[in-house]
Amino acid sequence: MTPSRAPHLTRRQLIGYTAAASMGAAIAATAARGAAGQAFGAPVVSAAAAPNAASFATPPASVAPKFRWWWPNGEVEIDEIVREVNQVADAGFGGLEIADVHHSVPKNLLDVKNFGWGSPRWLAAVEAALVAAEKRGITLDVTLGPSWPAALPNITPQSVEALTEVAHGLVEVPAGGRFNAVLPEPVVAASAGVTEKILLKVHAAKILTKPTRGQIVLQRSSLVDLTNKVTNGSLDWTAPSGASGELWVLLAYWRRGSGQEAEGGPHTSPTAYVVDHFSQAGAQAVIDYWEANIVTPRVKDLLTRAGGSFFEDSLEIETHSTIWTRNLVEEFQKRMGYDLLPWLPVIIEQKEKYLYDFDDVKNMRVRDDYNQVLSDLYTENHLVPLRDWAHRLGLTYRVQAYGLEQDSIQQAGIVDIPETESLGAKNLDDYRVLASGRDIAGHTILSCEAAAFLGKAYNTTWTQVLNTLNETFAGGVNQTVLHGFPYATAPGLGWPGFAAFSPYYNNAVGYSEAWGPRTPNWAHARDISAFIARTQQVLQTGRARYDILFLRQKGWAQTGIGAPWATASGIPIGWTHGFLANSSLELPGAVMKNGRFAPEGGNYRVVILDIDRFRGNEATMSVAAATKLLGHAKAGLPVIFFGDWTNPEATGLRDASANQQVASLLAQVKALPTSTTALGNDDIPIALAALGIGRDVEHSSSMLKHIRRVDGKVDYYFLTNTRHNPPKDKLVLIDQDVWLTAESGDSIPYELDAWTGRITPVAHYRREGSRVRVRVRLAPAQSTIIVLAGRSYAGVTAPLVHVVETTATGARFAAGAGAGSGSGAAELVAEATGTYQATLSDGRTKTVTVKDLPAAIDLPSWQLELDDWQPVDPARIETKHVMHTIALDSLQPWNKIPGVVDASGIGVYKTTLTLDPASWKIGRVGIYLDLGQLIDTFKVWVNSELVAERDILDTRLDISAYARPGRNTVRVEVASTLINRLRVVNPTVYSSVGSQAYGLLGPVQVRPYGIARVI
Repeated sequence: MTPSRAPHLTRRQLIGYTAAASMGAAIAATAARGAAGQAFGAPVVSAAAAPNAASFATPPASVAPKFRWWWPNGEVEIDEIVREVNQVADAGFGGLEIADVHHSVPKNLLDVKNFGWGSPRWLAAVEAALVAAEKRGITLDVTLGPSWPAALPNITPQSVEALTEVAHGLVEVPAGGRFNAVLPEPVVAASAGVTEKILLKVHAAKILTKPTRGQIVLQRSSLVDLTNKVTNGSLDWTAPSGASGELWVLLAYWRRGSGQEAEGGPHTSPTAYVVDHFSQAGAQAVIDYWEANIVTPRVKDLLTRAGGSFFEDSLEIETHSTIWTRNLVEEFQKRMGYDLLPWLPVIIEQKEKYLYDFDDVKNMRVRDDYNQVLSDLYTENHLVPLRDWAHRLGLTYRVQAYGLEQDSIQQAGIVDIPETESLGAKNLDDYRVLASGRDIAGHTILSCEAAAFLGKAYNTTWTQVLNTLNETFAGGVNQTVLHGFPYATAPGLGWPGFAAFSPYYNNAVGYSEAWGPRTPNWAHARDISAFIARTQQVLQTGRARYDILFLRQKGWAQTGIGAPWATASGIPIGWTHGFLANSSLELPGAVMKNGRFAPEGGNYRVVILDIDRFRGNEATMSVAAATKLLGHAKAGLPVIFFGDWTNPEATGLRDASANQQVASLLAQVKALPTSTTALGNDDIPIALAALGIGRDVEHSSSMLKHIRRVDGKVDYYFLTNTRHNPPKDKLVLIDQDVWLTAESGDSIPYELDAWTGRITPVAHYRREGSRVRVRVRLAPAQSTIIVLAGRSYAGVTAPLVHVVETTATGARFAAGAGAGSGSGAAELVAEATGTYQATLSDGRTKTVTVKDLPAAIDLPSWQLELDDWQPVDPARIETKHVMHTIALDSLQPWNKIPGVVDASGIGVYKTTLTLDPASWKIGRVGIYLDLGQLIDTFKVWVNSELVAERDILDTRLDISAYARPGRNTVRVEVASTLINRLRVVNPTVYSSVGSQAYGLLGPVQVRPYGIARVI
């Protein structure tokens, strides 16, 4: 989701957008393991069926991308709901997630009394959507509340089911001074609807230091409990005498309802308040409300047939006070073994900042314990019961289990489908954290709320989306939920209709594209969805496999804190890694087998035990985790101690005996011959080499990233040329050899083209033992899929002889090779004239000559037919299409062409290409059409035949199979976003966005390449 309040940095933003060194923590969960580890009657979220020729060409809806479907509550029409389900299905997407999100709509225009979330109209629309989804073979997910966090209209902030907080009041008293008054009121005013507060405790303590910035230091030994001295809300107390200028602070702690409402309201009447996410009462209230008001027999039946998941967004508990739950004191004592109340001074927060430190302890250890208890309560009392309830309805439970200082790695394995988001991710490790929780738990899917770009409403290109998606895939994501698909209209909005986040706060341009038929580049959406579906089908097949597992001290997600050595040095040469929290060691899948850790959930070679990068670089570990680690190390797990582990201690606030126990256990691990140390990043490769640990993929340093998945004896490699911030860190073409490890000794490579759905044997490769070398060429942000399998794979039989080495640009099997006979012609491809050699797998050496390649042909002149999208009336949502026919002597963007400078729409370019039969010889000369630069998506026809071999991230197309000697017609269709037209239709909101250079920009050139048969 998007940040919930523009002027205020939320807890979630703190985690997602700032360095995490000063944040709260989570340590290894304790009592949460038992009940939380097993799902009740879980619907199976199994790996996808391995691709075959038919399923890869036409992937099932189950692996297709989905959309977040934004509704203006129940102010929707049934016919339009059905129409939009069909629009999404027609475009090849596999599902929708209903969420009432409408930040762009003026609050006073929403009729929540009659058409709010959960109203009869809303429920009828949900039923209609489910019926339509079933007919179209797609699934429908539903958010467990109006928006986020989960909230209900039948509770008040005073209800036992509602979220609570502790707000403190304070007064400073000089030494020897007397306080005789009503207890100080909370320094943070209560939210609307909060009418009660209950005194929790009263403390006084002497102030030792009071800096202008940072925490005030209190003398812990001076702390006095004054609660029993309070009478009718008043206190008479005299501070102990002391030196002149000494101060004491009197703290009164009040428990009250937080009064937090569902984000972006209004949604309901009465107001929906956020439930307590840390108590059984909160989750049960959600279940009871749905059972009583929403899950009618009709809806229950429809959910069984067309429902997918119940969904919850990130845990955005917003308070300027301290997060609390009613039984926290009792639960803390039970789980941590000491009383939380004497530590309240170092727990309380104001505007998400700690106020006080004690003088004689590591205060963050107490905060770690506090956050861990909240994390465990969220797991046990919220995630587990809602997951099990979803299962009883035949649904899965998909959750963004992050937002606080919580054990998200553990929680990613508790829910059926963990979800991350591209907006808050600072690097690929933010995805890998949750992917690791999924993998260690033996689950399949990591979903991603994708393509929520700030300030990009009506200006998000599909190429930008694919840049982001290929990055998320490299981080372990294998399901996409695009942000988003809005309902057609909403009260008070004009052309082109409703967009959930635009305008956004004071008429700013909001988040994300409003995908759907209202945008011109929707015309090519089916091609995009097919590419994503095929990629996700592969990434959901089998099990992930990595090299390294970093054991980190906190299971937090979306922090940006990852593995610096891996990012800077390891990944660029082929290393892969995941993350392990203390709690992960206690999962059933955390076992050793054949020298690998978690064989069904990552199959890691080595564990690197890291110090606490979140808390002052301390070397800490829980006793339980240290015990498990020792057992795994004795079973053969190599361990690298990273950083200074000379004096390890137990996590949290523990006594000397616990610290000694951890030190003893880790000393035993260190003493094993399979353990070593790496003090700094430069020492990690030395330590890996000392342990004999290699990587599954090897290549020269580049931006190439990959994911490996193994299904039986078949290896699936997704490779992509990507970086987290490509506008800042420019990507360049990758063209290099890559060594891939094969599970089977006789595997050979195949290329799976996710754009066309074709499976093709690779003609140029070398095999050495269990490794296979292939050549990888990827334009910036482009991806490819290489499969290592037997000679017959997915209905395709590879030819018996292939090219091992060549001095040419590359080699390929001729069209029709590998169709089934196991024989076929191989040919070299060269982009320049010359003599080239090829060494074949049967030992033969061939020499061929490529000569007399014709000169390249420039195509500067085009006829442009531009379909210019405009409003019929700016106050209405209907679009009219104004056609322009323009002769171009040279290519230029639409905003530079007189008469269409503000156009958004679809342009069709036509030109004639003449190929001299004497020089462009079919079968000897291949033909590339290089379109140069264009914005956004495109299709190409040559001689009225659609060119199927097209990747919109690479504008070089091979048109050899479509062009012919003599005269050819070339047609290029380019679709844009809508922002240029909106800049002039609604300048109040959109004129701040610069005019975009749409269209075919070129230069366009037709270039020859040589073809020479060697087999």
